[in-house]
Amino acid sequence: MKSWPTPFLPEVPGSSPEVMVRDTASGRLVRAASGDTATLYVCGITPYDATHLGHAATYVTFDLLVRALRDSGVTVRYVQNITDIDDPLLERAKRDGIDWRELALREIGLFREDMTALAVIPPDEYLGAVESIPTFIAPIERLVADGWAYSVPADDATRPGAADVYFDVARDPKFGHVSHLDRAGMLEVFEERGGDPDRAGKRNQLDALLWRAARPGEPEWDGASLGPGRPGWHIECACLALDHLGVPVDVQGGGSDLVFPHHEMSAAHGRALSGSDSFAGAFVHQGMVGLDGEKMSKSKGNLVLVSALRREGVDPMVIRLALLARHHRDDWMYDDGLLVAAQQRLDTWRKALSGNGGPVADQTVDDIRAALANDLDSPRALEAVDRWASQTLSRGGDDLGAPGVLGRALDALLGVRL
Repeated sequence: MKSWPTPFLPEVPGSSPEVMVRDTASGRLVRAASGDTATLYVCGITPYDATHLGHAATYVTFDLLVRALRDSGVTVRYVQNITDIDDPLLERAKRDGIDWRELALREIGLFREDMTALAVIPPDEYLGAVESIPTFIAPIERLVADGWAYSVPADDATRPGAADVYFDVARDPKFGHVSHLDRAGMLEVFEERGGDPDRAGKRNQLDALLWRAARPGEPEWDGASLGPGRPGWHIECACLALDHLGVPVDVQGGGSDLVFPHHEMSAAHGRALSGSDSFAGAFVHQGMVGLDGEKMSKSKGNLVLVSALRREGVDPMVIRLALLARHHRDDWMYDDGLLVAAQQRLDTWRKALSGNGGPVADQTVDDIRAALANDLDSPRALEAVDRWASQTLSRGGDDLGAPGVLGRALDALLGVRL
């Protein structure tokens, strides 16, 4: 799968301290890198609609993580998937009278444009589910053979005798350690987020689909002993992480709506396949962005689209600054005033950096680095720049190199190009 161009990152003197992130599973600050190389797996979009601000917030957050880790001297291996076959995609394509492949390609293209405009560093490997389906078959077959999975007859399938394959969550003693939800809490969100708790024949309402037997009118792939069909959602990410990074990964990331069931299930699948006690050193989650009192989501249709803002003439750096003004773990509500405030901040920074000199910028750069190394605290990093800009505009300064140093730091560390 083609990603998007890598933005130029200027060099900045010095380096970041060790990067720490809040692990959802433990609730503690942990190291984002276990060694000289950090492995990062971030769940990508399901391409049935354009990039909204919730998506953008997630990928800007993990872009900050990549920038901070690299600045600390760590090599980053970053993998992101794209779920280009799933029920919501098929349903939207049917609704709009368009081939699902055409819809996916259109929205993936728009996503690439949005990420390029927002100066997001692309992953080292950008992997589509469809192109990777052949690599999912053997792992699912192994889960069946090892007793981690079982078949449920699919009477409505295209072929007689076909069966769906489910993962047996009761076999996993660590199931629930990511989300810490009780059974009632799990069931409350399972169906809303892609599960099928009422499927007849399942051993446990929470068992997750690994392979769906082909139904009439649905796309299908050769599943070898599994029969024709397509993979479930959670096993895709588990297999891609295993194949391209190895388990445990240092950081598994995504929106907080993925904590359960997606990251809980992917972790369970990954542990079962790898034999490892751990799937990720840290589970890092982006808070939800809302509009009009509700979470922004494609299903609700209450979206503020990055592409629409760009068409209206909003500077992508204003969008990025609006996202950076909120801590990544916090939920927040969007309103147009956030863009106004971000534009004012950007104008102030540009004015301060355009003068002949300013106060020495070294401490400001150190403050940015320290903020990002402490759980990607972007609001605190922005405040450090605000202080420098305010001092420059009110009292000036005689360090002729300061604007250049700080401008390069903003570009390299925060992804804000002035």
